[in-house]
Amino acid sequence: MPRIDANKLTLEERVVQINRVAKVVKGGRRFSFSAVIVVGDGAGHVGVGLGKAGEVPEAIRKGVEDAKKNLIKIPMVGTTIPHEVRQVYSASRIMLKPASQGTGVIAGGSVRAVVEAAGIRDILAKTHGSTNPVNVTRATIEALRSLHSAEELGRRRGIKLVSRIPGQPVAEPTEAGNGR
Repeated sequence: MPRIDANKLTLEERVVQINRVAKVVKGGRRFSFSAVIVVGDGAGHVGVGLGKAGEVPEAIRKGVEDAKKNLIKIPMVGTTIPHEVRQVYSASRIMLKPASQGTGVIAGGSVRAVVEAAGIRDILAKTHGSTNPVNVTRATIEALRSLHSAEELGRRRGIKLVSRIPGQPVAEPTEAGNGR
């Protein structure tokens, strides 16, 4: 999969979490900060990054750079995702489900930040296990990365496939295949 050029997109940044970490040394405590950042253009491109530094603004800047390096394109059907997907990352388990138009984003904090930055307006999500924002955002990105559009699957199989989600507009079928 080719890398997406972040300079060609108008990306919005969103801070998911800032964490202060203390390292105990001989003279006392040394503080540093880590920041989980989500960037997205609201039209199917999203990326997540983690930045660590001695100051909060520097950690955010590093997180944004990391997120721009890890952009992915998400296939969408209308305003939702093409199919249900479940993903495990470390101790976090996540389930994303397509929803009909007008449902809205029904998701918790870290998942909500990722799907809203991606431009998904109707989705149902549930987080099980650990709710650590770092693991939940990574699980969400992996889940979105594993999505496949009906056109892509149709091309791969050599048949015509149409994605039908109740309450969403029907996508036009592709030319490949025999019309199933």
